[in-house]
Amino acid sequence: MVAVEAQQPGGPEVLLPVGRPVPRPGAREVLVRVAAAGVNRPDVLQRRGAYPPPPGAPDVPGLEIAGEVVAAGEGATHLVGQPVCALVAGGGYAEYCVAPAGTCLPVPPGLTLREAAALPETLFTVWINMFERGGAAEGDWVLVHGGTSGIGTTAVALGRLFGLKIIVTCGTAEKCERAREIGAAAAINYRASDFEVEVEQLTTGRGVAVVLDMVGGDYLPRNLRCLAEGGRHVSIATQGGAKAELNIMEVMRRRLILTGSTLRPRPTEFKTAVAEELRRTVWPFVESGQLRPVMDRTFALAEASAAHARMEAGEHVGKIVLVP
Repeated sequence: MVAVEAQQPGGPEVLLPVGRPVPRPGAREVLVRVAAAGVNRPDVLQRRGAYPPPPGAPDVPGLEIAGEVVAAGEGATHLVGQPVCALVAGGGYAEYCVAPAGTCLPVPPGLTLREAAALPETLFTVWINMFERGGAAEGDWVLVHGGTSGIGTTAVALGRLFGLKIIVTCGTAEKCERAREIGAAAAINYRASDFEVEVEQLTTGRGVAVVLDMVGGDYLPRNLRCLAEGGRHVSIATQGGAKAELNIMEVMRRRLILTGSTLRPRPTEFKTAVAEELRRTVWPFVESGQLRPVMDRTFALAEASAAHARMEAGEHVGKIVLVP
């Protein structure tokens, strides 16, 4: 099969198509003929050498796929012939990919395989962090940085379905307008405005219940000032730096909660449990057509380097996918 690999850490140009053996599924695993694979920020970090695959995961990038199950190991043969999308720990940038049966979700009629491939990574991430760890509930104000990223657009979409008021930050007026079109309650151009001031005005001084943060660094103390009393700050990435200084007394006085998580290294059992929760709570919206990913651009598998360049340039709105 054709797969894409980075033979050494570096820029987008190190991503090259190569020949690889077709992998074989083990017990409770399926082999998917990949119709599309999502491109995500962790793939960029892996290419740079900053996010190595967890033990046992393929070194080929790609954390989400969609396609037809063409073979299966013991305990998963019921999925053969079915169109699925799946969260994987690696291997998505290829013509075939092995996925745990427990992280596969059915692709309903009306959802294209390219759209399906754009769902798992961001859905799992937003559900775990905004709802489970952040405890976002109907009526809450939520601040999400990176409003037009895959994570941001998914947070906005889920927020709309579950009665949240999502405030996003974006880097241009055009992206802010797009975020509002997608369903954000408010969009702040962080280059033109102070998001702390804007959040205070939007929430009439109360603050937000949850901050979903992918920036880190000096955003942390600013985010805390945006939180309401008892608010939850959830870190999912550190694009602005992994270290920050904060006032512990502020955390204590206002009863704030700082938490966060990573998804890729978690065991399959955990991801399977999340998949089951998504199947019950979110997938009915996918099946009815009420939830669709915001799609940016599609690239051929051999053009993975161009897809990464687009993501790193920050030009995208929504999800980028690769197709073999």
